[in-house]
Amino acid sequence: MNTNEDSFSNLWQKESFFLLIKPENSIYSNNSIRNSFFKELECLVKFGLKNIEISWSNNKNWLDFVSEIKIKYPKINLGSASIVNKQSLEDSLKIGLTFSMMKFWDKDLFIYAKSKNYLLIPGIKNLKDLKEAINLNCKIIKIYPIKSKDSSIDILNFKNIDFIAAGGLSINDVKTYKSLGFKAIVIGDKGIINKKFDPKISEWLKNN
Repeated sequence: MNTNEDSFSNLWQKESFFLLIKPENSIYSNNSIRNSFFKELECLVKFGLKNIEISWSNNKNWLDFVSEIKIKYPKINLGSASIVNKQSLEDSLKIGLTFSMMKFWDKDLFIYAKSKNYLLIPGIKNLKDLKEAINLNCKIIKIYPIKSKDSSIDILNFKNIDFIAAGGLSINDVKTYKSLGFKAIVIGDKGIINKKFDPKISEWLKNN
């Protein structure tokens, strides 16, 4: 692994999940919604939340919003998600994020990130793309969507790769996927219940 991947892996060893936040546009313009979000996030950080990723948006306020999170919580392993083009990558670099995750495999985008010495984690579900990523010396791979991955992918056959499971997972899935050999999972939509963070995430953080 290169230095970026090493330091990233060390960070996630302290925690088995990434909390993926998908901001609605209202969070940028509505102070009440924004303040409520930061109040909730503050609680999770106090309980020990380590890894957060924010879905990239073309909204002009996205940079300020993510920068605010980075300033408020400098010890958080903060990244961006759903990286689909060079602009989303450049925005992430501009803020100084630790990492980004692609939704799917994009060879050219991955090579571009490497040229910038930036950690971009691909989303992969078939063996062909997996092998192509490994040939490009990719050491951290997200299997997404995990429920429809190619049955020929056995992650235990790839000893030097750190795998992350993503797609429709909740905090209740951490133990299961760790036992299958995944280093971590991504909790996205199931991390939010009635527009609030799932209270089970707080419980998990307090107990682990």
